[in-house]
Formats: sequence, structure tokens, C-alpha cells
Amino acid sequence: MAKKTLHFEDSLHELEQLVERMEQGQLSLEESLKLFERGVQLSRFCQKALKEAEQKVQVLLEDRGEITLQPFTNDES
Repeated sequence: MAKKTLHFEDSLHELEQLVERMEQGQLSLEESLKLFERGVQLSRFCQKALKEAEQKVQVLLEDRGEITLQPFTNDES
């Protein structure tokens, strides 16, 4: 079986759905543990993806070894 490629948005959405199901309190202990385990996997994946994105942003903003922060401007407003 081929391993499915995870995407941040899909993982976050699945994690939100798992939390909703678990909060309903309708699951058996075994089902809850299975969903909790999956939730931990998704949470770790999302944390790693966010950390990697943050590192990429820092590299892009780096100027001669110093990080130069730019103010955020929203051109749509």
C-alpha cells in the first residue's frame, strides 16, 4: 500500500474533525485511543510543517546575516 502524501491544510482539517468526534463523547475507549493516536500524528506533522515554513521565511528575510523584519501590508484594504 502506497503511503498517502499529507498536506498541511488537509491534516489540520482532519485533526479538527477528530477533535469534534472525540468531544461528542460517543466513542468507545478503543476508538478514542485510536483517534487520539491519529491526532497526535497529525499534530506533529502540522507542527513540523509550520516550523519548516517559519525557517523558510527567516531565510528569505535574512540580509547579510541579520534578519530584517518588514511590516505586513495588506494591499487588498
